[in-house]
Amino acid sequence: MRYDNRVNINNREISFDQPVYFIADIAANHDGDLERAKELIWMAKEAGADAAKFQHFKADKIVSDYGFEHLDGQLSHQSSWKQSVFETYRQYECNRDWNQELALTAQKAGIDFMTTPYDYEAVELLDPYIPAYKIGSGDITWTDFIGSIAKKNKPVILATGASDMVDVERAVDTILEYNRQLVLLQCNTNYTGSLENFKYVNLNVLRSYSIRYPQMILGLSDHTPGHSTVLGAVALGARVIEKHFTDDNARTGPDHPFSMNPKSWYEMMERCREVEASMGTGIKSVENNESETVVIQRRCIRLNKDLEANKVITEADIEVLRPAPKGALQPYEAGKAIGRTLKGRKLRGEALYETDLI
Repeated sequence: MRYDNRVNINNREISFDQPVYFIADIAANHDGDLERAKELIWMAKEAGADAAKFQHFKADKIVSDYGFEHLDGQLSHQSSWKQSVFETYRQYECNRDWNQELALTAQKAGIDFMTTPYDYEAVELLDPYIPAYKIGSGDITWTDFIGSIAKKNKPVILATGASDMVDVERAVDTILEYNRQLVLLQCNTNYTGSLENFKYVNLNVLRSYSIRYPQMILGLSDHTPGHSTVLGAVALGARVIEKHFTDDNARTGPDHPFSMNPKSWYEMMERCREVEASMGTGIKSVENNESETVVIQRRCIRLNKDLEANKVITEADIEVLRPAPKGALQPYEAGKAIGRTLKGRKLRGEALYETDLI
C-alpha cells in the first residue's frame, strides 16, 4: 500500500529534512479545570512544543467498571490510584464543552490543538477543531474505529505500544486503505515511571519499521523519565515525539509523575536540536569546518635535509610530518617522489610537491 513520506499538519511539513515535531500530551493533567487546561496550552507553547494534545474519553465508553473490579489484581500502574479505575477515568474526563475554547486558545498561542479521541462521538465533535488525529496504543486492535478516523482524511498518528508486528500491520493496513498521511510511533505503554522501563523501550523497533515501511514518517511516544530515549529515537530517524506535559510533577493525578515539565521539556528540545544538527547527510566527506584541520593534522612528504637541484630523491631523503598544505605529496604518494629528480634546490623541512620533480 502507498503512503506519503511527507505529512502536513496545519501547513507544517513533517519529513526527514524538517525539524522534529513535538507533541506535548497534556492528557489528564488539566485535572478537570478548564482554566488550568488553557494555561498548560500556553506553557507547552512557551516550552517549544509544536502541538498541545489532550485525551477525549468518557469513563463509560472506555472502561468497564465491572471488568476492572473483577480483573484479579492485574492493574499495573493503576494499582496506585486512590479511586477505582472507572472513577479515576470519570474524574479526569476532558469536558467536551471545552472543545472550542481549547482550540481557540491553541490558535491564540500559535500551537496546534490535537487530541486522542476514544469513541465515535469524540471524533465527530472534535473533527472541526483538530488538524490531525492521534490513535492511542490501546485501540490498535479496534480496526473499525481506526478506519473511521482514517476516513476523515486528516493525518493519523498511530501509537503501537503493547503490540506485535501483526497488530501493527493490521492497523497500518486499515489506515492506508483510506489515508496516505500516516505517522507510525514506537511506544512502550508502561506508565510506572520506573527506571527499569528503559530496557523495554526497544528503540530499534524504529529500524524494523523503516525496513517494513521505507520512508514512512516514524516517531516515539514515550513515558520514561527524562529524555534519553527521545535523543536515541531522533538519532534513529524519529520525526515526531510525544511526551506527557505538566507544570508540576508533584501534583496528584495519574499522568503528572511521569510527565515532562516546562523546564525539562525545553531541555529535551534543546538536546534534540543538537542531535538533529549532528546527524548530517550520511555522505562521508571533509566538512567545511575541517578545512583547516585537514591541513594541520595530516602529514605530507617533507625533505629531511637540504637538497640541490638535479638530486635524485631516495627514501633516505624524506620523512612524513605535519602539516600537509594543499597539493603537497601525501604519505601514500611516496612512490611519486622516490627515484625522481629535483628541479631546483629545496631546504630541509620543506613540503614536496609533484611540480618540484622531473
